[in-house]
Amino acid sequence: MSSQLSTTLQRFGASRDLALAAGVVAIIAMLILPMPGWLLDIGLALSITISVMILMTALFIEKPLQLSAFPTILLIVTMLRLGLNLASTRLILGHGHEGSHAAGGVIAAFGEFLMGGETVIGLTIFIILIVINFVVITKGAGRIAEVGARFSLDAMPGKQMAIDADLSAGMISEADARARRAEIEAESGFYGAMDGASKFVKGDAIAGLLITGINIVVGLIVGVAIHGVPFGEAFHTYTILTVGDGMVSQIPALIVSIAAGLLVSKGGMSGKAGAALADQLGRFPKAFGMSAFLMLALALLPGLPFIPFAGLGGLCGWIAWKTSQRNEREQALERMAKAAEETDAAQVEEPISRTLAIDAIRIELGYGLVPLINDSTSDPRLDDQVRALRRQFALDYGFVLPAVRILDNVALPANEYVVYVKETEAARGQSRLDKLLVINPHGGNVGLPGENTTEPVFNLPALWIDKDLRDEAGFRGLTVVDSGTVITTHLTELVKDNIADLLSYTETQKLLNEVHKESEKLVADIVPAKIAISGVQRILQNLLAEGISIRDIPTILEGIAEACAFTSNLTQMTEHVRSRLARQISAQQSREGVIPIVTLSARWDQEFAESILGHGDDRHLAMAPSSLQGFIASVRETYDRLAAEGDIPCLLTNPTIRPFVRSIMERVRPTTVVLSQNEIHVRSRIRTLGAIA
Repeated sequence: MSSQLSTTLQRFGASRDLALAAGVVAIIAMLILPMPGWLLDIGLALSITISVMILMTALFIEKPLQLSAFPTILLIVTMLRLGLNLASTRLILGHGHEGSHAAGGVIAAFGEFLMGGETVIGLTIFIILIVINFVVITKGAGRIAEVGARFSLDAMPGKQMAIDADLSAGMISEADARARRAEIEAESGFYGAMDGASKFVKGDAIAGLLITGINIVVGLIVGVAIHGVPFGEAFHTYTILTVGDGMVSQIPALIVSIAAGLLVSKGGMSGKAGAALADQLGRFPKAFGMSAFLMLALALLPGLPFIPFAGLGGLCGWIAWKTSQRNEREQALERMAKAAEETDAAQVEEPISRTLAIDAIRIELGYGLVPLINDSTSDPRLDDQVRALRRQFALDYGFVLPAVRILDNVALPANEYVVYVKETEAARGQSRLDKLLVINPHGGNVGLPGENTTEPVFNLPALWIDKDLRDEAGFRGLTVVDSGTVITTHLTELVKDNIADLLSYTETQKLLNEVHKESEKLVADIVPAKIAISGVQRILQNLLAEGISIRDIPTILEGIAEACAFTSNLTQMTEHVRSRLARQISAQQSREGVIPIVTLSARWDQEFAESILGHGDDRHLAMAPSSLQGFIASVRETYDRLAAEGDIPCLLTNPTIRPFVRSIMERVRPTTVVLSQNEIHVRSRIRTLGAIA
């Protein structure tokens, strides 16, 4: 029998949901069924124990979300106290005439011991407890929770954007991003629930005050009118019982309110409350020293007691001395640990595999530019600008750039920087932390004092000026650029020029498998049955090389699937995909709703068509050198004339010759866009500015 009972109790304890449900049912039973005095004593002792346990838990948790169930706990313990209040009221009114132990030993002990036999003192203490609980602690904690909930909701979009930026920059994984988003939502829900849960404590205090008044008034009526107890004896007995009941209820309520206040006021503190307070207060021994000096000065004033102030002054002075010594030891240990780490790092040989790894993009800075990444006061920081650049490229071109590595190089001049693309130097330039770069967009003299220089991105004449002249330069309509923006602008243009090479096989596979999961079925149909991942990579590189975004991966994959039916040539596949992207390409090249174009004359159209030799995948251009030079001269003459008029048109060609015309144009005028007739959307408007004669 005992073994069966033990097994049943173990199962009951293991089922937490069943235990909670049983507890709630027991609380509801208190509201309906009468309780004997001994059972009420157990319930009151349980209430005090649970309150103290909640307070200790609030002290030892490291962050509020570790006790996110606190609003639910607050509701349950409030229900428990109200149930015990109702049970004690039933005993006080039913058996109060029998003496001060009619409602159990706990209430009698609280009433007689705390009141000292004086009803006025007991009532005063009870009212003070309610004021402390309701007016001071609960009101303050509720206000903190309300403001915390409001600020948490207001800050949620910014936190979400920060998580997305870190995820796009590759600083965190998708799992970390999901965990941080869940934590933000939980924090917002917690403070919102705490704002509402503070009303439980407010209602509990009001209910305790009303129950106390009802017990005294009704108890006197019952004792005097029904049981014939003398008025003085009845007032004394029922007051002791009622105030004892109120105190044994309000003390746990006060403890739980303190726990709620500690929880919501923890805020940005990390770690346990005691350790966090000791650590933060111990950082400033001068504060204890000044307090000691003030206490000792007050001790010497005539009329003030010497011992209390002198004792506190001595204690503060001892704490200041000890914390100062501890801080010095910690600083010395930190210096030693840092020196040891530097020594170990110098002694550890870097793995050969890491030496062989290359950076897709790397920026090396001279020592004069290091504050751009190390100085927290630098606004904006270079690494923040690079993260924003990667995010913008993801939106503009449809894939996330590889991480950009930024490091210092003492071998470089102080104000010089170098940008490497796949370990090859792509560009270098100069930037000045203490100056601003000013460019006159209209040409001509800037008209400000400074150092003449050349803008490193477009090689335009520029001027380094003092930062005090920023406003004046702005008033003159000049372009003003800070040192960090000079580097990021240069990096932007380099990435645009080399963006096709930055789309690696790994990035292509990640793009198809992770970013565009909705196209999983389409990818499975064509890869690798019809085309390999490397083939898809090459087509995407061809598009990026001409500045076409690959963000619309579903349409690109559909075009590849269609092209695989009639060719295996990647160039022809690219041309077919471009025709599928006609809407996007036309919108990209449109100027005020119109696409400016220059066409090929019939002579050059025929010349190119006749110069293409071979069939199928073996087609190649074999134009005579004299004809090729004539075409280049005609292109330069036409585009120079149009550029002088302020026009930058696209070159429109026949679809069959577009790749070959483009191969020539990228050597003559690489920024000129070459379109085929299939890439002009049917609803787009065009404006012909001339022809290559």
